[in-house]
Amino acid sequence: MVPHNHKTEEAGFLADSMNQMIRPPQADQRPALETLAGSVERVTFHNAENGFAVLKVHARGKRDLVTVVGHTPAVAAGEWITASGVWVSDRIHGLQFKAEVLKTTPPTGAEGIEKYLATGQMRGIGPAMAKRIVAAFGTDTFEIIEAQPERLTEIPGIGPWRASKIVAGWAEQRAVREIMIFLHAHGVGTARAVRIFKTYGYEAIRVMTEDPYRLAKDVRGIGFRTADAIAAKLGMEKTAPQRIRAGISFALQTATDEGHCGLPVEALTRLAGQLLEVDATLIRTAIAEELANGEVVSDTIGGEMCLFLKGLYSAEKAIASRLIERASAPAPWPEIDLDKAVPWVESRTGKTLAASQRDALTLVLSAKVAVVTGGPGVGKTTLLDSILRLLVAKGVKVALAAPTGRAAKRMVEQTGLEAKTIHRLLEIDPQHGGFSRNEENPLDCDLLVVDETSMVDVPLMNALTKAIPPHAGLLLVGDVDQLPSVGSGQVLADIIASGRIPVARLTEVFRQAAESRIVVNAHRINNGQMPEPPRAGENSDFYLIEIDDPEEGVPKIIEMIKNRIPRRFGLDPVKDIQVLCPMNRGVLGARNLNIQLQEVLNPNPPAKVERFGWRFSPGDRVMETQNDYNREVFNGDLGTVARIDEEEGALIASFDGREVSYPFGELDTLVPAYATTIHKSQGSEYPAVIIPVVTQHFTMLARNLLYTGVTRGKRLVVLIGQKKAVAMTVKGGKAKRRWTKLQEWLSSA
Repeated sequence: MVPHNHKTEEAGFLADSMNQMIRPPQADQRPALETLAGSVERVTFHNAENGFAVLKVHARGKRDLVTVVGHTPAVAAGEWITASGVWVSDRIHGLQFKAEVLKTTPPTGAEGIEKYLATGQMRGIGPAMAKRIVAAFGTDTFEIIEAQPERLTEIPGIGPWRASKIVAGWAEQRAVREIMIFLHAHGVGTARAVRIFKTYGYEAIRVMTEDPYRLAKDVRGIGFRTADAIAAKLGMEKTAPQRIRAGISFALQTATDEGHCGLPVEALTRLAGQLLEVDATLIRTAIAEELANGEVVSDTIGGEMCLFLKGLYSAEKAIASRLIERASAPAPWPEIDLDKAVPWVESRTGKTLAASQRDALTLVLSAKVAVVTGGPGVGKTTLLDSILRLLVAKGVKVALAAPTGRAAKRMVEQTGLEAKTIHRLLEIDPQHGGFSRNEENPLDCDLLVVDETSMVDVPLMNALTKAIPPHAGLLLVGDVDQLPSVGSGQVLADIIASGRIPVARLTEVFRQAAESRIVVNAHRINNGQMPEPPRAGENSDFYLIEIDDPEEGVPKIIEMIKNRIPRRFGLDPVKDIQVLCPMNRGVLGARNLNIQLQEVLNPNPPAKVERFGWRFSPGDRVMETQNDYNREVFNGDLGTVARIDEEEGALIASFDGREVSYPFGELDTLVPAYATTIHKSQGSEYPAVIIPVVTQHFTMLARNLLYTGVTRGKRLVVLIGQKKAVAMTVKGGKAKRRWTKLQEWLSSA
């Protein structure tokens, strides 16, 4: 049985509305609209994305609380609402007032004001403080906050600093509400109102009116379509040059979001044409103007003329130039006699190096820039440990880095040396943007080792190569058969394919690793073969559970996480088991599974906050989905909700033991992470992973996607899905081509 949630309730109301649109009642059958007024007792649900709300209301003339459903940009307990709509009887939730128009105003009575302040709408005021403020000022509270804010310090516990925070919170609430109402009036979802306010301040409405396309450039989470909808409402013509230029930039940005560094001119023209719905001649004219003003650059990839965003084009070119210059110089460490060095390192590691590992050791130690690549169980860790022991013994100063916190932690465990995330190593500069480490302020090392390099995109590799001192060596380690980076480019694959940089490719699976079905099946998938399930009665670390229909998968996954895996393997359902999905959408997509698993794994939390369509509670697994340089939390980082601070209006999450605060209005980049996409799991390892594979996900089913997912599991991997879908994935080859120029820059130099 699927647990009830407000998303399904909202979907139900939307479906009802759609049915009414398809079969409009005749005029005399349509019920007359009634009006209802009252104060909000509590907000049961509010989706800030589209304004859908379920409210419990003390309605005038009604003894019991009334359920009101409708859309409003913002709402809080204690506010006064006026609504016009109809009474409906919902078969699950009973009698409700379905509002067609729903208006809210701040409360005027003392009780309502206290309730409003206590909801955490204004930072710095919680329930206890709300009671003290209203006890002192009564119905004049809002007037005093606005006109005589210095009087707030009369309240015990409020000093000048806290008073200023309350005043700022009140002003922000009012401004945000105005922005929300403005957006709402223009038919736009209002989830980004707080972020718009933080970007433009009190100029927000002026900026949006003058140039709505600035929103798409400046405000995270607002794309071209949202900005375009506002522009249309404000009367901008479809053929306006400003609109067409914005559309071309957005089309190129969309391509980079999909991993490309450039796009063929014809493909870009087609993409912009679909987006803008204007004649291709106008698009070509606008492209020529963009090329003339230097925002866009043209060049060929494989003989085909492409367009690039200027920054990405320059970054790929700079990476190639720096790597070639560095690779042509001698290594900064003295020559090492391997006949003596190998026995020495074997005695310290307790492991005998295979012939393939000795060859790789020779290659890496004789080159200033080198790559080590290979799949699971081929001895990359042993090789890296041996390289580092030999060089450290020779006095070489090494720096270790990886794209994610988890991957850096794993490097520490494997080598015993300090390792940092690339962002921390390069020292983020949130004030000015970018990093503190660069050509003028390089890293202090003789060798930089980067693990999980397949995850590193072009902008990050550009920053990294900029910060390595000229004399130092560079060793890139990674599995080139995994998914490429989430960001633009395919840096590791292009470097290897260029043939310009020495590459040690390890392929021999060692005996101990070959006993793991995870390792064996990962290599089978990578070679285009179906994974082998365990024999009957065999203890295994890899299972394939077949289902006929995606709907069957949800209860099976819940049962496995709640009971079967903990009972059989002794693993914790919340901490140790990760569901990895090919995509977000669908019954077995990350979005739906997060809702279902949260209900089961964290059913009765002590506190909760609902924002941006998600519920967050202490104990929930969460993931950051953007690079947040101010908080030093990055795309794909996993954490846990530690607590909810109602007084400050903030959620506190713990990332690898470090606490990070998110004001309620900035929770749009945080998502529950009981399930996540395989793309977001790169660089992480989990004791157990469950991977749903169904034909519903056919657009994303690629061999390197499944290979990446399977290699995330350390002790257990369970595929749950349709055999046909697994076969499609394994036989389907690699994901679609990425348009990048780094390989050409390296090969042709």
